[in-house]
Amino acid sequence: MELTTVWFVLIAVLWTGYLVLEGFDFGVGMLLPVLGRRGPGRDAEHRRRALLGTIGPVWDGNEVWLLTAGGATFAAFPEWYATMFSGFYLPLLLILVALIVRNLGFEYRAKRDDEHWRRRWDLAIVVGSVVPALLWGVALTNVVRGVPVDAQGEYAGTLFTLLNPVGLLGGLVTLFAFLTHGALFVALKTDGPVRAEARTVATRTGVVAAVLAVVLLATLNLGSGDAWSWAASALAAVLLLGALAANLRGREGLAFAGTFATIALVVASYFLMLFPDVLPSSLDPAWSLTVTNASSTPYTLRIMTIAAAVFTPVVLAYQAWTYWVFRKRITVRTAPVGGTPDREPARVTA
Repeated sequence: MELTTVWFVLIAVLWTGYLVLEGFDFGVGMLLPVLGRRGPGRDAEHRRRALLGTIGPVWDGNEVWLLTAGGATFAAFPEWYATMFSGFYLPLLLILVALIVRNLGFEYRAKRDDEHWRRRWDLAIVVGSVVPALLWGVALTNVVRGVPVDAQGEYAGTLFTLLNPVGLLGGLVTLFAFLTHGALFVALKTDGPVRAEARTVATRTGVVAAVLAVVLLATLNLGSGDAWSWAASALAAVLLLGALAANLRGREGLAFAGTFATIALVVASYFLMLFPDVLPSSLDPAWSLTVTNASSTPYTLRIMTIAAAVFTPVVLAYQAWTYWVFRKRITVRTAPVGGTPDREPARVTA
């Protein structure tokens, strides 16, 4: 296997890691006003602290996958990186701003024991989760469908070129998929009424995600799919249905594993449809960027391969250890309210 193909696969793995891990982060953030709402006999702040505590120890580590994917793309396929990041400048800027605002919400909402203060930062977390969840789907779907790239390898469209019906459908799929993934993570990590409500939400959003995903993947596969991408898409649909069935039976661990695998297979089907292109041109297929004409030098790829072989297992082992340490459930009654950073409740277990 050529090194260009190896690095295409590695970048696909990095995007898979980012979307399956940060996906439930986004889902929990979007569900904050749903599962943490006020009501008779409800302590909304304890609920919200418990929800944020589920992702408190891991959200910043999950974002590293995005940085690594971007850095690997820059080093292995500089032409791909330059064209995509310049053409998608505004959506990527919106995602970056949303991530910054969201992260500030995590860090600052508990700095002051004031309800209005916390409500404002809660809104920042929700918006900062919705925007990336939607726009990542729009961006990745457009990459697979093809964008207007001219003979010089430059993007020739506008923001509205990306906001086409299929691209927006891709955004809705990621939005509802992350909502389902996040709800199942909450069900896996909490106990009591929050757990039961999260399972109910996961069922509802999962049905919507399944319907939208079938339409999206069928549309994309009819345009540029092959036998492998069709197989990955079909298996993703089966696993999502299996996850929803497991959730109805109260087996949230199996259900979460199902949505985890579903998102991974959808990303795999995207990259299978893409290969050997890395950025197809909708103007002329001859102008498309491929793993060959967009790649770095063979020497650079060899050095990167050695570095990846040495350090990737270390990073994976460390992140797996982090999830193992914070594996226990969180109860609403033990989640602290004021004065402690939002990542602390994850250390308080039933």
